[in-house]
Amino acid sequence: HVLKCCQKVLAWVPVAFIALVVAWSYYAYVVELCLYSPNSYLCFIAVVYLVVFHVSFFMFVWSYWKTIFTSPASPSNEFCLSKADKEQYEKEERPESQQEILRRAAKDLPIYTTTASRAIRYCDRCQLIKPDRCHHCSACDICVLKMDHHCPWVNNCVGFSNYKFFLLFLMYSLLYCLFVAATVLQYFIKFWTNELTHAKFHVLFLFFVAAMFFISILSLFSYHCWLVGKNRSTIETFRAPTFRNGPDKNGFSLGCSKNLREVFGDEKKYWLLPIFTSLGDGCNFPTRLVIMDPEQVTVPSQNEPAKSSGTNQSFPTRPLSDSQNRLLASDCQWVEPAPEEESVKTG
Repeated sequence: HVLKCCQKVLAWVPVAFIALVVAWSYYAYVVELCLYSPNSYLCFIAVVYLVVFHVSFFMFVWSYWKTIFTSPASPSNEFCLSKADKEQYEKEERPESQQEILRRAAKDLPIYTTTASRAIRYCDRCQLIKPDRCHHCSACDICVLKMDHHCPWVNNCVGFSNYKFFLLFLMYSLLYCLFVAATVLQYFIKFWTNELTHAKFHVLFLFFVAAMFFISILSLFSYHCWLVGKNRSTIETFRAPTFRNGPDKNGFSLGCSKNLREVFGDEKKYWLLPIFTSLGDGCNFPTRLVIMDPEQVTVPSQNEPAKSSGTNQSFPTRPLSDSQNRLLASDCQWVEPAPEEESVKTG
């Protein structure tokens, strides 16, 4: 118990470090440079810089706060085994019998991915059937919907509930660092020419810290923008999800535009605000590999084998939610029929 308490306290050290750096940067920029530095800015320029600074600072802190304190979304109770199934599962010693229990329990669930060995994805720790794109976080000790990774800099799991906030946090931190570095550059030059007589320490370190964080965050933000365009999580980049036709790292990709809407929502006016607008419920996702509407006709893709090795695996046919149907309703450009197949109209 004492060890767990120590681990929880130490987990907040990176967050405290970022908070201290941000607080110092605010003091150094606003107080030392804009207010106390003699003849540092003309009055009009000072007002403009302070307005832009405070807007970027507020959006950065808001998105960072939402990323930290938004609880990771966990699977609903429908993914938990019933009491009878749980007791039977624990009594069984053979993996085949356990898998039969899981298949029976998952027949009505919107699950379309399996393990690499074609088994139902089950979490023994949380005692539930994992929805698609759900993974167990050892740091949080819970199953997280659409888990991307556990970030020590926010002391939280980045997943379905806060992935948009995490992206906005990276974007606004980039803008914040870029603005600070660009406006402090002239004083950084004066420092080396001995023309600066005030706030030398703050100017020197403010430029270095802003430039260093900008370079490091830029690579991370670019990587996650690429992930959003491909509709992948960090985990799926290293381990492709397995469908009934085999592993496919692009199985959840619906095209760049629809992938973007899945994370940021349909209303563009809320895209830049750290307000939850992501589509879906986090438990089931549209996919170009599995036809989820029972009235639709299955259309094989070019890379789909003629016979699936997982034919013994039962996949549910529950229709998608309204938000997910919107992603698939406009067109079906993601379906690539074989040359010999005739065009098929969906239901």
